[in-house]
Amino acid sequence: MLNGREQTNASNLFEWRELLVKILQVCHRYYPYIGGLETHVKEISERLFRSGFEIEVLTTDPSGMLPREEVINGLKIRRFKSWAPNEAYYFSESLRKYLKKCADKYDIVHAHGYHALPALYASQAKMQNKLVFTPHYHGKGHTLIRNALHIPYKFLARKIFENADKIVCVSNYEKMLILRNFRVKEEKVAIIPNGVNFEEFEKLEKRGKNHRIILCVSRLEKYKGIDFLIKVMPKLETDIHLEIVGKGPHEKNLKKLANRLRVAERVTFYKDLPREKLLMKYANADLFALLSRHEAYGISVAEALCAGTPCIVANTSALTEWIDDVNCFGIGYPINLDELAGLITRMIGKEVKRPRLYNWDEITEMLAKLYSSI
Repeated sequence: MLNGREQTNASNLFEWRELLVKILQVCHRYYPYIGGLETHVKEISERLFRSGFEIEVLTTDPSGMLPREEVINGLKIRRFKSWAPNEAYYFSESLRKYLKKCADKYDIVHAHGYHALPALYASQAKMQNKLVFTPHYHGKGHTLIRNALHIPYKFLARKIFENADKIVCVSNYEKMLILRNFRVKEEKVAIIPNGVNFEEFEKLEKRGKNHRIILCVSRLEKYKGIDFLIKVMPKLETDIHLEIVGKGPHEKNLKKLANRLRVAERVTFYKDLPREKLLMKYANADLFALLSRHEAYGISVAEALCAGTPCIVANTSALTEWIDDVNCFGIGYPINLDELAGLITRMIGKEVKRPRLYNWDEITEMLAKLYSSI
């Protein structure tokens, strides 16, 4: 996913840290919320902090249940009240005001997430600070209403790209979308993918079980295509079970679908799993599947492959970059259930070799070099 100019050698982060006084990461959700963006921000922020950079994270908490200020692994987290209807948008007047008042106290403000408002607030608040923007851009909204709102929002959000000193994409697909949709100068865009913690997977072993497992780790949104994995269950042998890890607004609909198809006893939902239990899910699965229509990267696919689990993904968006017809196979939209059932039958339990992946230390080093360049 990286070209030669964007790769770095095995030097360390201390080479650049003295150039910076303060770095602010801005995102709409952060740990203990779980997702691709949340993982990305946590992994890079903690590594930059451990390497000597002064880092803070600003985020929102629509639940109102988390501490307003908290230190996690030495890293200071500030949370602001927000309104997130159907877990979208993340309106936060208090975060907007804080950024307007304080953004200039930081050398670099790194905003994450085109599809929520905190990145726009960071752009509007830019003063003397440099602005880095990682969009995690999918190209459209994920409901009819959200997709309709994308049209007027695009005119506002264009300012984020214009104000950013550097734009970081996590895949070639995302870069292509941004160049096409926002007319950004290509030299302004860098590709730095997500990473994997290799050491987490080194000692994982499969445990004995009396059935085969298809695993899906995903936000429970309609566009993620999880309903196809439930719909295909009646076509599969009865010793094949589906485990779904995640939460989101589509959960009730998915459970109703499993009940209606009379496969509920073979479909299990998990949420808020501790990291060590999620890792065991990856290792113990016989197959991983992600049939999402829109992905900027697909971090759960990377983790499944790192655990030695074969994968099936939708042949769409950035997921196409994972398809090698050896470790990871693709299926196109519209999803044909008979084709999906056949692919699952052929792939489940297949031995795979770990593809070339980047670890988070390498990714953070690339990011630190990018910070120094601006």
